[in-house]
Amino acid sequence: MRAALALLLLLATADAIHRGKAYVREKVCQEYRGLGKENFRTLTIIANSRKYSNGTFEEIGHLVREIVSLAETCCADGADPSCYDAGSTALSVKSCSADSPFPAHPGTAECCTHEGLERKLCLAALRHPPQPLPRYLQPSDKELCQAFRQDPREFADRFLYEYASSYSQAPLPVLLGSTRTFLSMVSTCCISPAPTACFLKEKLERKTLSLLTLTSHRICSRFSAYGKDKVSFSYLASLAQKIPTASFEDLLPLAEDAAEVSSQCCDSVAEDCMQKKLLEHTAKVCTALSARDRRFADCCMGKNLMENHFCILAMPPAPAPELPEALEPTNKELCGKDGALHATRSLFELARRHPSLPDAILTKLYDSSGKLRGECCSTKDASACLDSKSKRMEAELFPFLEKASQLCGQYNKLPFLEFKKRLRESLTKGEPEASPAHLEQLLEQQASFASTCCLPDAPPLLCASKV
Repeated sequence: MRAALALLLLLATADAIHRGKAYVREKVCQEYRGLGKENFRTLTIIANSRKYSNGTFEEIGHLVREIVSLAETCCADGADPSCYDAGSTALSVKSCSADSPFPAHPGTAECCTHEGLERKLCLAALRHPPQPLPRYLQPSDKELCQAFRQDPREFADRFLYEYASSYSQAPLPVLLGSTRTFLSMVSTCCISPAPTACFLKEKLERKTLSLLTLTSHRICSRFSAYGKDKVSFSYLASLAQKIPTASFEDLLPLAEDAAEVSSQCCDSVAEDCMQKKLLEHTAKVCTALSARDRRFADCCMGKNLMENHFCILAMPPAPAPELPEALEPTNKELCGKDGALHATRSLFELARRHPSLPDAILTKLYDSSGKLRGECCSTKDASACLDSKSKRMEAELFPFLEKASQLCGQYNKLPFLEFKKRLRESLTKGEPEASPAHLEQLLEQQASFASTCCLPDAPPLLCASKV
């Protein structure tokens, strides 16, 4: 396993850290010989499906064949020492050709303006953004076995591609463990005399790993989109909406701890980093919040901490409590050394009073708050700048916040058909002059936003664009 993880790291970053041609060749050949051709090939599929998550199965297949062929040829006994460098150069030339069979990437054209090593480093650093929503749907047991029996190799390749590209942000060790156990389950159960019982047993054993894959993909997608500071705020706002009676001081350390887990484990090749740190974090959340809130206590009752964490993540917001009016930070505080903390506290107070506000809106406010302080705090009259810009921001934002809060509040309370019926009535009343076609367009646009972005696990990049 350790050799496999070392290879995965290598496949992702080897060309990005250049320490000499011989070093790269020796490292690749060492792993190729240690793992054998088939394991090397399997891991190449996972790494490149994850890296180019928008690539087609055929494009990933072309790239994998070239990489494996290069290693097979240039790592053979007696191969010319310059073989690997010449082969990787030829690969970069092929990537830049008009009819390249490899995954298309918008940054390829820019990389191809460079030559030699610089071009190879540039191409190696390209990566597709994560899929907005995982697209892998597990077939029925019967369909799995039919596909497996028809062509076991094709079945395994296609599964590795679909699963790794769907959960491309899950840490490499998590993806490796999850795909390996799934293929082992299929190959065992499809030749079993009692396949139904076999699948049931194996799926129960895989449950924790399946949840870890899904959860870590969501966590790391958010970390990839937001970065550490904004992830901390996003988690803080989410907790504030789930347990609005808890104080800023109660929840901030938990939010910072969650951000630390993302920071340490999303790009780690340590075998158990994500599972170990996530379980430690879940224990901290349960210890801090179970006694304060019945819903947290219910989520934390289970013996499986991974299931407990998933339960907390999926928890809907609580109704807004009666709270005294929040104190707004002064301009002096906003521009002081703890300005970011004061701004975060202010947004925390907003989140706990508006539990239906989606993450996409709250994180936009977080960005706007940082931009406002950045523009004003360095000016001669910071107070005048903050007052002026804040008034304009409030005039534009507050009607929008009210609308988003109402939309998500209704979506979370009502069955979808009833939600759409109420939304249609509201839009018709609000825009009596609008044509039926325009009303239908508005209805679909707002219903699409609600069904994607009002959820606790809303995809951050997609929802940012929808805002």
